Amino acid sequence: MSLVLALGLGLSACGNDQPAPDAATPAAAPAVAEPAPTAETAVSDAVQAMGQDELRAAARKAYGDNRLYAPAGDNAVEFYLALRDKSPGDAGVSSALTDLLPMTVIATEQSINREDFGEAQRLAALLERAEPQHPALARLKASIESRQQAVVERAAQQQVTAEQQAIKQAELERQRLVDQKQQQEQAAKALVEKQAADKAAAEAAAAAEKQAAERRAAEAAKPAPAPVRAAPARPTAADLRPLSTPAPQFPRDALRAGQSGEVQVEFTVGTDGSVTSARVVNAEPRRVFDRAALDAVQRWRFQPLPEPVTTRRTIAFNPSGGG
Repeated sequence: MSLVLALGLGLSACGNDQPAPDAATPAAAPAVAEPAPTAETAVSDAVQAMGQDELRAAARKAYGDNRLYAPAGDNAVEFYLALRDKSPGDAGVSSALTDLLPMTVIATEQSINREDFGEAQRLAALLERAEPQHPALARLKASIESRQQAVVERAAQQQVTAEQQAIKQAELERQRLVDQKQQQEQAAKALVEKQAADKAAAEAAAAAEKQAAERRAAEAAKPAPAPVRAAPARPTAADLRPLSTPAPQFPRDALRAGQSGEVQVEFTVGTDGSVTSARVVNAEPRRVFDRAALDAVQRWRFQPLPEPVTTRRTIAFNPSGGG
């Protein structure tokens, strides 16, 4: 990238003194491209050579200066990656990288969009070094490769000259610096806001826990309340204990006709065990056995109860059984 930029600047400097190149003049041989960064080469040798204390201080300063993932060789991601190699169990380093990786993904996508593939490859290599199984890594690599191929094909179609390519590369470099400065400032601001929100939430949780502990202590200091006697359960139909339940008189007309049937009666047993009220709920056939059933129920007696109980019973009438 630097070689292409130098070529562009050199051509721009001498463009006014040199005649336009003859169309028949063969193009100069393209410069040998530098190998694309990999996870192994993503962190510069100079950064790798730094000691733990030096790396920690450099990482904090880069973080504070909004150099989160750029420029190459002087950014927080590289410093933290090198520090992680030297101090694998440092939770603070892991936490910092966790915060920085989403921004590195976004920066990679933005570099691809502006066709700054060298920077996109560098950022993707940093991402792979930090987390080889990152879910966005394969997609980013495929996007870089496909967009690079598209640019090569477009350049071949348009026959872009080396001078034009150098100018375009220089503009890419300039735009990258502007974009990355703005992006890193915004990302750093978002991180500060997130850290402030996390701190506020932690303080609120601590205050709530303190208040809860104080309430528990106050409750523990109070004398135990006197046991409350449970109110006696109200009696139900299951509590009815019959003393006398005479059978109903079978109506003569129904007996002569050989009719059978049944009557469902709802009745209330008073506290003295007598039936205080009764009514027919359902009868089959209707109005044949109703009176006999009511007369019988009203003569029934049960053991006394603390409260009245209402229940239902079905009384069958069968001429063969006499009722």
